[in-house]
Amino acid sequence: MPEPQMVDPHDVVMTGENSFIRLSEDGGKTVADRVSHWRVLWSPAGQGHALFIESPLTGKGPRVYADNGGVARFLQRTIEVMLHKPFADESLPVIDAEFERTGNSLSTIEERVVSDEDEIILGYWDLMAPFVLTLPPGAMDRPLGVYSTFLPARGAQLSVNGEAASAKLFLQDRFGKPGSSCSLAWSETWTRPRG
Repeated sequence: MPEPQMVDPHDVVMTGENSFIRLSEDGGKTVADRVSHWRVLWSPAGQGHALFIESPLTGKGPRVYADNGGVARFLQRTIEVMLHKPFADESLPVIDAEFERTGNSLSTIEERVVSDEDEIILGYWDLMAPFVLTLPPGAMDRPLGVYSTFLPARGAQLSVNGEAASAKLFLQDRFGKPGSSCSLAWSETWTRPRG
């Protein structure tokens, strides 16, 4: 009997978190508000936080907030280009911001992003049972793989400068597991084929 493979054979691209909020006015047919929140613990660009947001609350077009501009640009070039191309536009200015998490994963989590002009709060509550997403490189026709612990929320809110988004979370099945359009995605590692 062959020895089980104990080490993933791929190179690590980054490890950390990539929680998200996607809200809809029509039950998920279209997305009105889209937020991608990154807490990077390791990458070739270092560590730090980045937030990509596209919402009527922030005006026309996407915005990028970060406490490490190099991390934001790295995420744009490597991962956001696969997830949501408008977030990968490197002509977008990187707005300097501070990032803070409060709450706990058994009740409510808030991610707060504060710049000189904006305060953005992502709230997640009524969390479902976690599950591990396992997508090696090549899955879903993506050159990178991802392994992540999803904690989908039944309740979520996006607010910008005290104004809450009017669009709503929608439930969605993820590979046979109950999920939603708003999820904490922790212990997340992206990989690429070696070499």
